[in-house]
Amino acid sequence: MNENLFASFATPTMMGLPIVMLIIMFPSILFPTPKRMITNRVVSIQQWLVNMIMKQMMNIHNNKGRTWTLMLISLITFIGTTNLLGLLPHTFTPTTQLSMNLGMAIPLWAGAVVTGFRHKTKTSLAHFLPQGTPVPLIPMLIIIETISLFIQPMALAVRLTANITAGHLLIHLIGGATLALMSISPTTASITFIILVLLTILEFAVALIQAYVFTLLVSLYLHDNT
Repeated sequence: MNENLFASFATPTMMGLPIVMLIIMFPSILFPTPKRMITNRVVSIQQWLVNMIMKQMMNIHNNKGRTWTLMLISLITFIGTTNLLGLLPHTFTPTTQLSMNLGMAIPLWAGAVVTGFRHKTKTSLAHFLPQGTPVPLIPMLIIIETISLFIQPMALAVRLTANITAGHLLIHLIGGATLALMSISPTTASITFIILVLLTILEFAVALIQAYVFTLLVSLYLHDNT
């Protein structure tokens, strides 16, 4: 069991070719474009959830920040569906890969920072040096603020990767323990199975919460720079 502990996080291949791109594009199939005047209940629920979440996120933004609405909708939808699909048996979760999460976090963070320096240059530079700072501390504070700025995309990616990976590892370990205990102690195996079911329900919530948190933090970075 220990040898295959991280097997589910390996990049899947078919005939020696990686199929990560196919897996990444798969969630878009779950959100078809409605072609009817009256949509069905599933599409109506999807639209209601997206509108509710976006109203909460975009209320703090001005008109310039609201131009990012479509991108943020796509981001939270993609991360949420990818995390949920990764909970299915024998599936691969792209958001457990730090490289992919960095690929999402760095461009979005860089876009928000560049927007801030382009339209609010003085305000953006003022973040590096708080008002009333003693003169001897100015060089140190500028270095600290610069480091904290460049750590933001890393924190976004690591947070998402760690939470999704930890949940999958727990499910894998508890599932393996349940199978091992079935022949030894059925009563203990039943208790472990109940814990596994509860953990799986929790992971469904974590998958959606992490998608919301990732998008919310990108939205806050954008708000600070617009």
